[in-house]
Amino acid sequence: MHRKGAQDARRARQFARIIREITVSARHGLPDPASNPRLRAAVTAARQANMPKDTVDRAIKKAAGAGSGDDYVDVRYEGYGPAGVAVIVEALTDNRNRTASDVRTAFNKHGGALGETNSVSFMFNRLGAIRYPAAVASADDMLEAAIEAGAENAESDDEGHEITCPVEDFFAVRDALETRFGAPESAKLDWRPTTTVTLDEEKAAGLLKLLDTLDENDDVQNVYANFDIPDAVMQKLSG
Repeated sequence: MHRKGAQDARRARQFARIIREITVSARHGLPDPASNPRLRAAVTAARQANMPKDTVDRAIKKAAGAGSGDDYVDVRYEGYGPAGVAVIVEALTDNRNRTASDVRTAFNKHGGALGETNSVSFMFNRLGAIRYPAAVASADDMLEAAIEAGAENAESDDEGHEITCPVEDFFAVRDALETRFGAPESAKLDWRPTTTVTLDEEKAAGLLKLLDTLDENDDVQNVYANFDIPDAVMQKLSG
């Protein structure tokens, strides 16, 4: 029962984040996913999360018809967690002061420190990442299609294909691949670390507490960090 309650809570937070992204996307652009790339990405995320179509449609209609209401803005926070792990936090908020205070408190409570903008982002690459299941194409066909679409690379394994591209080309690459292979499993802008910090059990436990706290914040949309936890350490923590 406790496990189901935790899963339900995570699902509710996930739905709330997607609805917030749909709201912002529809309000700041056209309320038609076909003509609004950011909204189309949000609707894709909703579909991947098994959000009911009626819920998605209601969110779009509510945002399109809203003359007033919550005005969300994109904000990014950067800082260091335990053991000097670099952390990037992306949020959508209607109250910058509240969100900044909450994020700073989370860092301070769990052995980290919030920094200035761009204090850690130089240790990450910003890129577009699109993923397809392995069954849609061979590795060679996917690589050829990705390069033709303007992507930088495509990597394939038994589980699937991941295509990466510059941020400015993300929507064009995604749309070109979708025309050929159908809707992707996921398509998002991502932060990828250029170096990682390997953590022992104590430092890993501290970092995971920080990440959990940030994840529980309703304003936080995404969290990225440049850490590596060895399998043996992860098994101990899971146990």
